[in-house]
Amino acid sequence: MNDKAFQLKTSRGDFRVAVDGDETAPALVLSNSLGTTLEMWAPQVAAFSAGHRLIRYDTRGHGGSPVTPGPYSFDDLGQDVLAVLDALQIKRAAFCGISMGGHTGLWLGIHAGPRLSAIAVCNSAAKIGAEPAWRERAAMVRSGGAAGMRALANSAPGRWFTDGFIHAHPATVQQAQEGIAGIDPEGYASCCEALASSDLRADIGRIAVPTLLLAGESDPVTTVADAQAMQAGIPGARLAVVPASHLSNLEAPQAFNQALLDFISSIPAA
Repeated sequence: MNDKAFQLKTSRGDFRVAVDGDETAPALVLSNSLGTTLEMWAPQVAAFSAGHRLIRYDTRGHGGSPVTPGPYSFDDLGQDVLAVLDALQIKRAAFCGISMGGHTGLWLGIHAGPRLSAIAVCNSAAKIGAEPAWRERAAMVRSGGAAGMRALANSAPGRWFTDGFIHAHPATVQQAQEGIAGIDPEGYASCCEALASSDLRADIGRIAVPTLLLAGESDPVTTVADAQAMQAGIPGARLAVVPASHLSNLEAPQAFNQALLDFISSIPAA
């Protein structure tokens, strides 16, 4: 676990947070994917904290953050981010999220643009997956409990990584599997329900914040075509494609980091 992480009291509960870098530097928030914790961002910490006040947090229902009864919505998950910023007295931040975290970034871009200097929506979509499949998964983990989460963990690598990466980096894959197996079933199911009910396709045209859409060229979950569809809908959005599957920050960290740093550095300071 991350020895820098601490419980941050916010207006929406105590969230598990880690903060790195100079507190006077521009803020950058990283938001995890479904079934992971803030530890998923380990390959990004050194690169991003060099020039930013880097904030990582466990999304509601995950890790050490509140596991409240579901279902959740992206109104909940987006308001949580704003509560974390408020508790840290940060008026404005850049935001980068992957998968579920990327969808949270879209919600923030639509509903809280003035709080954001930029958003990076990585391995995500304005509508992720099919509603029945998410509800089926939520029901499965609620009824299956810890055993249901272990079953999900066993099947996760094929959704998260390319076959080549799975064979070349078994320790990283196993670490990701152990992470999902340790997530609270109610928290995981409630986030599945948030994904089931959220469709932002009609709203992304309202995003006026500088936006990067980052896709993994081999991602079977949120495809390059999903990113291209968002780019067509978000004024001025940029697209970057990296050689990876769904958890691109873990599979292709150098390409991921460079794409994000190039994007953020190109945005004029407020």
